Amino acid sequence: MGDLFIWLISFFILIALLVLLVYQLMCLADLEFDYINPYDSSSRINKVVLPEFFLQGFLCLFYLLTGHWIMSVLCAPYLYYNVRLYTRKQHLVDVTEIFNLLHREKQQRLFKLAYLVVLLFFAIFWMIWSALEDMDD
Repeated sequence: MGDLFIWLISFFILIALLVLLVYQLMCLADLEFDYINPYDSSSRINKVVLPEFFLQGFLCLFYLLTGHWIMSVLCAPYLYYNVRLYTRKQHLVDVTEIFNLLHREKQQRLFKLAYLVVLLFFAIFWMIWSALEDMDD
C-alpha cells in the first residue's frame, strides 16, 4: 500500500510539472501570435521557472529516498540540465532577447514536455503495477 501512495504522489508532482510547462508554452505561443507583449510574457514565464526546477529536483530526490532507483536515474538528466541552466544563468527569459530566442525556448520546453510525458507513463505503469500487487496480497 505504501508504494501505491508513493506513485500517487509522484503522479501528482509530474502533473504539476506538466501544467507549469504547458503554461510556459502558452505564454510563448501568445507572444508568438502577438497576443501579449514581451515584458508580460517574460515575467509570467520567469515566475514559474524556479518552482519548476525545485519541483523537479524534489521529485528526483523523492525517488532516490523512496528507493525507486530506476526512476531516479531517469530523472537525473533532466535535473542535470536544469542545474546547468541555473548555474550558467540561462534559466530566465530575457525580455530584450525573447523574440530572437523564441524558437529555441519553445523547442526547449517541448523537449522537457516530451521527457516528462515519458516519465508520467512510467509512473502510471508502476502505479498500476503496485495496485495490482496490493490486490494480490
